[in-house]
Amino acid sequence: MIPGGGQPNMQQLLQQAQKMQQDLAEAQEELARTEVDGQAGGGLVRATVTGSGELRALKIDPKAVDPEDTETLADLIVAAVQAANENAQTLQQQKLGPLAQGLGGGGIPGLPF
Repeated sequence: MIPGGGQPNMQQLLQQAQKMQQDLAEAQEELARTEVDGQAGGGLVRATVTGSGELRALKIDPKAVDPEDTETLADLIVAAVQAANENAQTLQQQKLGPLAQGLGGGGIPGLPF
């Protein structure tokens, strides 16, 4: 017997679960459409990724291109992509974090939080 009277309304629980699933799908779609940037070298290299982490664009200022030092350019590219991905993860936490908490606070498998 459940204190406070009665058993949980299974239909209501099912509706809440379906609503949460719909909200999660909408948030994931929004993340896939939203673009965030990361930069390195004071803006010499800029990477754009979606909120779900897909690399969409890479801009390299000609000043960053030195044929004698491609290693530095590669490092700047990696740093810019990493910065963009960190921004995407922050966006994921903002958009999906409340939904994950609604699922019991255990997080969602496959997501980085």
